[in-house]
Amino acid sequence: MYGWTGRTVIINLRDGKITETKSDMNNLHSYLGGRGLGVKLYYDLITPDIDPLSPENILIFTTGPLTGTRAPLSGRHAMVSKSPLTGTIFDSSSGGFFGKELKFAEIDALIIKGEAFEPVYISIHDNDINIHPANDLWGENVRQCTDELSTQGRTACIGRAGERLVPMANVMNDYFHACGRGGLGAVMGSKKLKAIVVKGTHKPDIADEKRFEKIRVEALNHIDKGASGLSTYGTSAVLNLMNYMKILPTGNFRKNEFSDASRVSGEFIKENYDIKGHACYNCTIACKHVIKSGAFEGYEIPEFETLWSFGPDNNNSDIEKIIKVNRMCNDFGIDTISSGSTIAAYAEIMGEDVKEFTGYVEKIGENSGVGNQLGKGSRALSKLWGKDVSMQCKGLELPGYDPRGLMGMALAYATSNRGGCHMRAYMAAPEIFGKPKKVDRLTFSGKAELLKTFQDETATIDSLILCRFASLSISKELFTELLSAATGVDYPVREFVGCGERVWNLERLFNNKAGFSRMDDTLPERFFEDGGIDRIMFEKSLHEYYLQRGWDMKGVPTEKKLSGLGIKDYKT
Repeated sequence: MYGWTGRTVIINLRDGKITETKSDMNNLHSYLGGRGLGVKLYYDLITPDIDPLSPENILIFTTGPLTGTRAPLSGRHAMVSKSPLTGTIFDSSSGGFFGKELKFAEIDALIIKGEAFEPVYISIHDNDINIHPANDLWGENVRQCTDELSTQGRTACIGRAGERLVPMANVMNDYFHACGRGGLGAVMGSKKLKAIVVKGTHKPDIADEKRFEKIRVEALNHIDKGASGLSTYGTSAVLNLMNYMKILPTGNFRKNEFSDASRVSGEFIKENYDIKGHACYNCTIACKHVIKSGAFEGYEIPEFETLWSFGPDNNNSDIEKIIKVNRMCNDFGIDTISSGSTIAAYAEIMGEDVKEFTGYVEKIGENSGVGNQLGKGSRALSKLWGKDVSMQCKGLELPGYDPRGLMGMALAYATSNRGGCHMRAYMAAPEIFGKPKKVDRLTFSGKAELLKTFQDETATIDSLILCRFASLSISKELFTELLSAATGVDYPVREFVGCGERVWNLERLFNNKAGFSRMDDTLPERFFEDGGIDRIMFEKSLHEYYLQRGWDMKGVPTEKKLSGLGIKDYKT
């Protein structure tokens, strides 16, 4: 088989049974891999009313047809389950090298069922798969656990936050790469699964090597031309720009610019720290950076979202505090957007800025004291205190792009299947950076159609599975050619994008059956106040979005739409 491996592994932690099946070819062709394959498998196996932390829930790891190939930025894997933070179907992906090893072990999908009687970890070395006791690893944070398992292969594990079922817990791999947001680390913890360590030796087979290599070189040239800023500064490169455009949320979104933004920017980090790039598998960008010397030697540089959430969103300009708390979050396995944003909401409730973050983060990781409140996220915190201070959509805390200055992003937040997320459709690309074309960021006009296109294309890229930065440089035509050359299956551009639309509708169906409706496709009330977003224009654009999607006005996919996507067996 080309591109895919044809192998699905199912592990039941309750009885220790490990089974292998052939991957369903219809699923592979229609949903590709990564996010799409995971969503399809999850939808088929689980009822939407499942308790995310119950033994009956499952956790799925997936690779894609381009994972582990020579395609640029192809080292990722995905996870799918139901989120304990949002209650939505939830996927998350991560870079590093874990995904490459999983693919080299010839696995399209790894399905984890049941709950172990005691802590365990799973080892995978090609066809040799075993479940081991992990009592000696339980209680360790990410770095220590990874160190202890590193001789066996690449490790994905949870820290103490996942063990304690914190709803914003991540699954971490390669020390500081995260399957973040949504709390899939808590799902892993509920199964008493501490870690998965994998080593593979089988390179993926490519259908047309000559064609694939030609397209790969062309794609790589596009990436190299468009990624200089990311290579130099990482994602922190955008912080000063967001502030200049007055779309940098500050003080829990009460303001849109921060007077000391330059002191937590990528430029400031570059000038004041000796840093080096850190690349994922088969990546020439190396957007992550590590400090080479000094008091923080070996510490990872925070991403833009972390700099923002523990910086401007908390009225903090102390970069050292952010570097420290970022390392702490990664070690405990805590989502930095949700934790920083929830602390900002708590600060607003208390009426004073937080001066020291490490104590709060430790309490979140240990699920103790006030951390028990904070770890449940800002929506639960806001409800507990009776204060409308939660900046989230569908329970997922918003990232560092103020929707009052980005109408397309506002609509993207509201309609995202997993909650308030910029990665479901990066509307900042056209609204800020002019990619693929510049659009007026202060109007809803034309945004519904553009958003649908971005959402579908993003879902397809998440299913290939490639790093999202590739989409800033590579056209969907090149993506399609890479996929076709790798798999030997002819994918017209229309079908390529259609894969993403199929994924998006299946996610929407799951959420509808889980109780989500049009009422949930909205924004925090704060954004509609004081001359912010025009509510009438927002609702009009939402209506237009449903029409573009082929959904009814309750936000439910119609039978005609489902039939056209080949989802005939899924009734609403």
